[in-house]
Amino acid sequence: MRSHGFVIGHVVPEAQVGGPIALVKDGDVISVDAIKNTLEVNVSDEEMARRRKEWKAPPLKVSQGTLYKYTKVVTDASSGCVTDA
Repeated sequence: MRSHGFVIGHVVPEAQVGGPIALVKDGDVISVDAIKNTLEVNVSDEEMARRRKEWKAPPLKVSQGTLYKYTKVVTDASSGCVTDA
């Protein structure tokens, strides 16, 4: 499989812990600025606050093994995705 053009990949535990990615819904408009290196969800602060209030953590999809260990210790990419305390 190949990708052509602009491709975005963002993998962090943010959605599992209730970060902004957890609050994105189908149909939301997301602006990408490759020059400024930003992603922005074009949803009002009020709507995001409502979604945050209603949000519940989804169950983990794994309960053992290496991926489970990873889900329990990894942090976000800006912290370096550190797996050691």
